[in-house]
Amino acid sequence: MTVNRNKIFVCFFCIVVFFACGKKKNTTFYDDPGKPAYGDTMVTANIGEASCLIPILASDSPSHEIAGYIYNGLVKLDKDLNIVGDLAESWDISKDNLTIIFHLRKGVKWHDGTPFTAHDVLYTYKVIVDPKTPTPYSGDFKEVKEAAVIDEYTFKVIYKRPLAPALISWGTSVLPRHLLEGKEITKSPLIRKPVGTGPYVFKEWIAGDRVVLVANENYFDGRPYISRKVIRVIQDSATMFLELKRNTVDSMNLTPLQFTKQTNYPAFKREFNQFRYLSFTYVYLGYNLKHQYFKDKRVRQAISHAINKQEIVDGILLGQGVEATGPYKPDMWVYNGNVKKYEYSKEKALSLLAEAGFQKGPDGILKKDGKPFEFNILLSQGNSVRIQSAEIIQKRLSEIGITVKIRVIEWASFINEFIDKKNFEAVILGWTIPQSDPDLFDIWHSSKQGPKELNFISFENKEADELLVKARHTFDKEERKKCYFRLQEILAEEQPYTFLFIPYATLAIQKRIKGIEPAPAGIGYNVEKWYVPEEQRRYKANAALSP
Repeated sequence: MTVNRNKIFVCFFCIVVFFACGKKKNTTFYDDPGKPAYGDTMVTANIGEASCLIPILASDSPSHEIAGYIYNGLVKLDKDLNIVGDLAESWDISKDNLTIIFHLRKGVKWHDGTPFTAHDVLYTYKVIVDPKTPTPYSGDFKEVKEAAVIDEYTFKVIYKRPLAPALISWGTSVLPRHLLEGKEITKSPLIRKPVGTGPYVFKEWIAGDRVVLVANENYFDGRPYISRKVIRVIQDSATMFLELKRNTVDSMNLTPLQFTKQTNYPAFKREFNQFRYLSFTYVYLGYNLKHQYFKDKRVRQAISHAINKQEIVDGILLGQGVEATGPYKPDMWVYNGNVKKYEYSKEKALSLLAEAGFQKGPDGILKKDGKPFEFNILLSQGNSVRIQSAEIIQKRLSEIGITVKIRVIEWASFINEFIDKKNFEAVILGWTIPQSDPDLFDIWHSSKQGPKELNFISFENKEADELLVKARHTFDKEERKKCYFRLQEILAEEQPYTFLFIPYATLAIQKRIKGIEPAPAGIGYNVEKWYVPEEQRRYKANAALSP
């Protein structure tokens, strides 16, 4: 949430502002790439607070962002989106694509000093497929017929049938068996005090404020250059932007207004680099398909016709995005650009609603069986773009006689009390678009409607189920493409979501931070290699957060 995916004392604000004002930096100060050096702190921020730092239990992006620094999988994606080794040095795949043998790195240690072995991988597999584990990520692993430890550094897995996303599924974070086995994972202290093998070690989590991580000096891929990462919770993008300009935050995702209008001046450009690329996310208006009105696809189609998506892209995103028509990006090989489109048309919307039994009364309100058509849209706090999008949707639907109320809720409550419990009528949310494999089984298959699973809108379609299963069990790219093209046609017809837009990622990062290399994977794939030259360092090596 995007599904995904994501804290400092007031005295620190004052100290940093003082130092920022006291040092007049010339235009070229940060332009010197310098030499990689160990030290400094990088402060980032999220609108939402993490919910759980055991990755298999979390479905929100703030949690996965932090966990990504702490844990490793057996494999990962490189900058060009190729699958490469992580905790696994290499692997062998049988000709029938049923067996994978992973050869694991030796000498890797958990952050508490315990050696990492194949037994950790086996434990992780077992806990994911355990019916008592409330995880949305079990689908791929339930396709495994047998998993076994060959020796301390060799792990073997045999599948019931070929599974296209099998290899990349082992990018799932491996968990520490010695701290979790025989215990109830949902009550583990690791939820708030994780122990991984990754580039950063957990130090502290101050609820509602920040998470602090420190560099793993024994990281198998080399100690990260930046000594500390602080992830603050700032539940408002305008406040976060002020903190950025005050140099109390080093990086943030800019809103379209901030990116296009509020950063175009010399002082900002001297201090920050800006990055822009089509993100791996899309934003949607999702419907609870158990709701009396939204059971009828004509109602969903009508709402899609009543929403002017280009108006949102132009007016709210200021052109920093493209209209979405389904769950993939236009530049992906699996994208179907010929699905049914819902052009903005009040007439078509009203015609469909009339077919569904809604009629306008003298007061202009749409009613069915004497009851007015009204519903709530839920959103999480702090995301101004989504809130403004909801306001435009509210206005356009009012023009055809539908009353919409907008309810904004703090992130943790939004997920735990409303999304997880299916306690909503409609929501505006985002999903991360898969970079490695186009498999969408966990989001759209009808079997994935359980507690904490991702099909929380209760979508059910027999043909879609069949296509999802067929696509993930063939390695033929053209056959898979046919399946996903047809799946997109079904989603376009059924409109379980009104797919709104794919935003551009628009980031600002303080210029002292070097080593950032934009690539097809974005910019975050090599964060452990980012560095600050010693002469440009802002924070002392041994002081937690003092300049």
